Amino acid sequence: MVDAPVVAVRGEAYREVAPELARFTVRASARDRDRETTLTRLAERAAAVRVLLDSYGPVIAHRETGDLWVRPETKRSGERVVAYHGSVATTVTVTDFTDLGELMLRLADQDQVEVSGPWWSLRPDSPAYREARHAAITDALARAREYAEALGARVTGLLELSDTDGAGVPMMGRAFKGGGAAGGPPELDLDPQPQGVNAVVQARFTISEPALS
Repeated sequence: MVDAPVVAVRGEAYREVAPELARFTVRASARDRDRETTLTRLAERAAAVRVLLDSYGPVIAHRETGDLWVRPETKRSGERVVAYHGSVATTVTVTDFTDLGELMLRLADQDQVEVSGPWWSLRPDSPAYREARHAAITDALARAREYAEALGARVTGLLELSDTDGAGVPMMGRAFKGGGAAGGPPELDLDPQPQGVNAVVQARFTISEPALS
């Protein structure tokens, strides 16, 4: 029995879609010669950040605190402590971008608070990934049919299909450092940056006997 002819193709799809998530980091810091004063100030500033985030309620989808550190600063010539420096960071994720610029600037307006971001992304289970994979399969089938048609044949079956996961391109943001400026922060409009979604599949199809003559 003679095996059926096989055509191997690569299917691709690329889409630019609106981001679904925005993530940024807010870091509160404190420094003083006295350790207890440093810790107290750090706790107060972290609490002020937490209260401000709480006031935005459902706008914030997720937040987590990490990267907490307190360290002594010493003179280069010895171990004598000259000051204590502390910092705590909170990562915030939002799904509603309406008040994102306002929230970030209000946080940056707090005393000794730095804000970095936003970083735009899609949800891990975003329909955009599935749609791109479907489009890549459609592209692979269309290519296989084109090759078969050029040979005077037709696609008769699928032997193998494998894919390479695509990924959204992370978009960088900017940093804001606050110092408690009088009069409140200015307004800031942020433009969500489109996310690139790429899907690639490898496929092998059987075709009918080519008409080569």
